[in-house]
Amino acid sequence: MTKIPSLTNSYNYRKKLFTVPPVAERRRALKMFWCGARRRVRDEGGGEDEDEMYGYNEEMAMLEIYSQSCREEALIVTAIVDDEEVEVVIFKGVSSCLSGETAVDPARSVLPERAVITKTDRVRGPFDPSQIHYIQRDISFQAFKETRLN
Repeated sequence: MTKIPSLTNSYNYRKKLFTVPPVAERRRALKMFWCGARRRVRDEGGGEDEDEMYGYNEEMAMLEIYSQSCREEALIVTAIVDDEEVEVVIFKGVSSCLSGETAVDPARSVLPERAVITKTDRVRGPFDPSQIHYIQRDISFQAFKETRLN
């Protein structure tokens, strides 16, 4: 490192400006664009057998496509999975589970194939859980399918 006396007070030798040598400065500029981060993938066992048991939910895919076309609203979907009620929010084609974990893989459906969608709420988007503005509430999935998904 090169020490340069301060220009503000040339008699004060305690205040020094430190500059980086030009070679090190170029190295630092090159390192700014280099990323050393690595992504770790964890294998939790189940693998493809778990995906086959989980399945693909076509009804969720239909709702995601609908939410892409109606970008000013979000859907809160209530479904039953293994005798347990699950809530999912869908906004702009992206779904996320409100009452449980959402899969890391975006290709995997939020609800398994065995899930039964019971009702749907249409809310004004973007979704804010502290202030929910309902457009329509407690629509059965069958009624929603007949009126909105045609």
